[in-house]
Parts: sequence; C-alpha cells; structure tokens
Amino acid sequence: MTEPDDVAERGRAIFQRLRGQDEEAPPVDEASDAAPTAEQVPEASVPARNPLPGAADLPAWDAPGVTPPPAPSPDGAEHPQVLGAPGDALPPAAAAAAVVPPGPAAEREVSDATSQPLPEDEASPFARPLPRVMAVANQKGGVGKTTTAVNLGACLADIGYRVLVVDLDPQGNASTGLGINIRDLQGSMYDVILHDLPIEDCVEATSVRNLFCAPSSLDLAGAEIELVPAFSRELRLKRALEDVHDDYDFVLIDCPPSLGLLTVNGLAAATEVVVPIQCEYYALEGLGQLLRNVNLVQRNLNPALEVSAIILVMYDARTKLADQVVTEVRAHFGAKVCRNVVPRTVRLSEAPSFGQPIIAFDSSSRGAIAYRELAKEVSGGTPQRAR
Repeated sequence: MTEPDDVAERGRAIFQRLRGQDEEAPPVDEASDAAPTAEQVPEASVPARNPLPGAADLPAWDAPGVTPPPAPSPDGAEHPQVLGAPGDALPPAAAAAAVVPPGPAAEREVSDATSQPLPEDEASPFARPLPRVMAVANQKGGVGKTTTAVNLGACLADIGYRVLVVDLDPQGNASTGLGINIRDLQGSMYDVILHDLPIEDCVEATSVRNLFCAPSSLDLAGAEIELVPAFSRELRLKRALEDVHDDYDFVLIDCPPSLGLLTVNGLAAATEVVVPIQCEYYALEGLGQLLRNVNLVQRNLNPALEVSAIILVMYDARTKLADQVVTEVRAHFGAKVCRNVVPRTVRLSEAPSFGQPIIAFDSSSRGAIAYRELAKEVSGGTPQRAR
C-alpha cells in the first residue's frame, strides 16, 4: 500500500514535469480567454436562458448602502468586471496576459492596468475597523471556500496585515494548502473546540510572513456528534478566539460545506460572513438557505454578524453563462458583491499540491493578481495597527 507521503511526492513530480513541458512548448495565445464582444457574437446566436434557479427564492436584500448594479454598455454587451471597473468590454487581465511576458514586470503592468480604486471622496463599502473576524461560508461544496480563505489570507498578509486562518473543515484542506501536515500535530482545532485547548497552543506559522494557521485534523469529523451534548456548544470557537482577539488584524474561518454545528460555531464567532459564489448555473442553489441561517444566528447568537462581501470565483470569460450568473448576483446583492472577480485558472488548482498559496507558488499568474486586488478591496484600505 502506497504511503500518503509517497503519493504527495509523486504528485509534486508530475506537476513539476508538466510545468517543464509548458515552458518548452510554444507560447499559447490566451486572448481566447477574453469574453467576446457584441460585434464578435451575433445577437441571434446567443440563446435566451431561463432565470437562474433559486434566484427568485432569495430573501429580500434591503441592507443599508446597497446600490443597483451598473447599467449595461451602450452596445448592449454585459460583462462583469475582472480585475477592473464595471463596464469593461473585455476582462483586461486575460488580454494583458496574452501580450505581456510573465515575470515581475508583467505582474506590475497587469496590476496597474486593471486596478481602478474608488474615488477619494467615496468610502469603500468593505471598510471595517480592525480587528476583523470573517467566516468564509457556503453550504455548497466545491465553490472555492478553502481557496478563497487561503489565498485571500495570504494576500492580506502580503499587504502587511497580521492574519490567522482557522481551519474548521475536517478535510483539513486549508491546513495542507498552507504546508501543514495535519497527521503530525500536537494540537488542532479539535482540541480547541472539544477540550478547551488555548488556540495559541495550536497555531502554526506558514511560509508567508504575517500569515498563521490554526490547523484542522481528521478528528473534527466526529466533533459534530461530540458537540451535541456539550454545554454552550455553539460558542466554543467564539470563546477560544477571545484570547487572541487583538493579536491578529484578520481572522479568516474556513467553514465546512454544511450547516452543522461547526459552521454555526464559525458564524457565532465571526463579525462578518464572506460568501464565495461559483460562476456556474447552480450557484444560487441553496444560497437562500445560507442567508436564512445567517439571520437565525444573528437573532439568537451573534447580533453583530453581517454578510459583508460576496466574492465571484471560477469565472470563465469564454462562456455567456458566467456573465449571466454575475448579472444575477450583482442585480440582487448590489454593493455587497466585490468588483474584482477571480478567474478560473489551473495555477490555483496546482498551488495546494505544493503546500503554498498562489502568491508564493506563481506570483505572476492571473489567480495571484486577482486575489491581490481582492485583498485590497476587502480590506477597504484600513490602516494597519501599530504594534
């Protein structure tokens, strides 16, 4: 029987060999990743789609500060912003990547060309006072919760904030994605929640400066059952984080893909909920139930909880379907939706096999640039605290 470490080594070797082949292959024109313009796609060739399932079932969104989505461009084309301002005819990151060779200079040019900050007299809707505790939650699996928690945390740390990623998922993907071996731990979040271990005793440093991780373990799979008879079972994580509340600027809680007691612990401990939404047809399926659960936690356990940001991930500019999902989400949630969209890229899938966030694995990739801009947007430009 092959040992897990041997499988991991073989996986790394395969990816390294594939990357070597990519470097030897002739350059590929990535302009095909850009969304077609109205002139390129005849109107008759685009079939009309039914409304997204679940969109009509979402609860009314009347939070203060919500503004309607931007109006479509004069030519009738509707394209979401990918690393740019609303109304861009083409996702500029994909177009720039096709003409600029990879490297630090390319990263700087792409970032400068696509980053469009808010006017000075307009406050960011995502700005909040530090410290901030954010639960990354979505009951649907495979929508980029862990990828967002790891890479958003790494990019916030790269800006200069002190960040803690709390891995509440029994699969432990956020921990392994940050280079931590969950099979060789003295303490984990299981011990923090079930055995009252101080959370600082299980925090591990990562390869990124200012980024720390409170790792998960396979034992968390049984925590849902063990928590049932426990006293104050929904507030275990909140009490644990109170001891390190002022030690970090951002605490990102990677919640499991369910609405069980672990997710409730994450929501009860957080002040904000960040919801990643995959740009595919069933993205809104179940989102209404998640928002209703957030309201239940808000009324009964955590009055300070709010949905602060909705992040559109896995955006494929080659499909009209992705545009439709983005349009539906922006129309319903308005200013809660981040302007920057994370594109679908293979580099984001490769990085966890090396135990690195995307900015350490490939800092010039489209995924790295997207999460850097997203971190600036989510932070709202809040000044760092003196230490």
